[in-house]
Amino acid sequence: MKSPLHERWKRWQHGLVHSLLQYHGREDHATVRVLLLACIGTVGMPLYYVIWQHFFPQAYESLPLRMLGILLCAMGLFARQFSRQMLNTYLLVTLSYIFPFFFTFMFLMNHASGVWSESLLIGLVVLFHFDTGLALRAYAIGTAAACIGTAALGEGGMLFSREVLQQVPIHWFTIAVLSAAKISRHVLAQEKLAGMGAGLATVAHELRTPLTSVDANVRGLLRMMAAAQIHNKDDRLTILDALARIQFEVRHMNHMIDLFLLSATAVRQNLHPVETVSMETVVKAVLKRYPFSSHKQQKMVQLELRNNFQFAGQSELAVVVLLNLMRNALRAVQRAGKGRVRIVIDGGHTPPRLLFIDTGCGIAAQHMSLIFRRFYSHPPHNGAGIGLALCQEIMDAWGARIRCVSRESAYAIFVLEFPAR
Repeated sequence: MKSPLHERWKRWQHGLVHSLLQYHGREDHATVRVLLLACIGTVGMPLYYVIWQHFFPQAYESLPLRMLGILLCAMGLFARQFSRQMLNTYLLVTLSYIFPFFFTFMFLMNHASGVWSESLLIGLVVLFHFDTGLALRAYAIGTAAACIGTAALGEGGMLFSREVLQQVPIHWFTIAVLSAAKISRHVLAQEKLAGMGAGLATVAHELRTPLTSVDANVRGLLRMMAAAQIHNKDDRLTILDALARIQFEVRHMNHMIDLFLLSATAVRQNLHPVETVSMETVVKAVLKRYPFSSHKQQKMVQLELRNNFQFAGQSELAVVVLLNLMRNALRAVQRAGKGRVRIVIDGGHTPPRLLFIDTGCGIAAQHMSLIFRRFYSHPPHNGAGIGLALCQEIMDAWGARIRCVSRESAYAIFVLEFPAR
């Protein structure tokens, strides 16, 4: 029976984890970009109003439109508190308003002046550094709204003027070049991933042969030891212990090869959900399959089942995600020389979530925004840098999200949140 002190300790731990998760947001690329956009817009909108109104006056300037832009940008300063859906909606509205609408509207109302021609072109370059699909939607919505607004204010003739029409091919060419460059980068990244996956699979398969040979020889030696007459008991125990250790290391390496092959396969396959997966089943499968280096290491990992839940995904890919998180957590504990790993299945939370908590070395603040970046690894020799990036790609494909809360030299908490069913 657990003591009241133990129960209070557990409640304190749960409260601490909950508080940490409430005060730390999702520092992914989208959030960082929104924060950057919000900071630049909140400062730039009023600053350029002063410049174009007082220092280099333009024919047309609108304080109300700028105030609306400032308000939208200021809302983005709270992006860490946005849900995924709120973030996507905010991005579409704000990007549509600022870059295509505001810049195009001012370009048209200022009769295609040089200042606004260049400003609009720069705005389009910024816009198409975001997701291409999102940028195209924002461009269509914002440009159409700007044209309607211009016509409503009696400047419809500008829409078909030579000054405006000659800018259109330049804008479309810029959009095409930026889109092609993004596609090229994506293709190169996919080729690099495929090459790494194929190389990893090849190396893993090549390792099977010597490991199988070593394992067979150890089994043969053990049989010979059983038949041989060794009078010195200590020598016999020493030899048996050495052989058992060799056999354990061979099995450990075979398990690690299985993990590498799973990751290599996941890099190249379709990530979209095709089945309903039980989180408890997946976690127990990972605990059973993970190649722990010792019984002591295995005892470091504790499973806490609050409420099981199901999610749309793929069982094998879910195993890949959790195996990568397990490997990272145990490495963090090993590097710190202290700590343990706790896995919490919390289906009663909204949204349902899995917490992967280790009290190892933690992650330094300067690395937090980079850990999900493909090919980024810290320390540099700690791997190929595809583990967490692959985890995020899989979670994104499932409409779920993964984020990290950490304090250097203290803890790291990976939070996996799934859509409610």
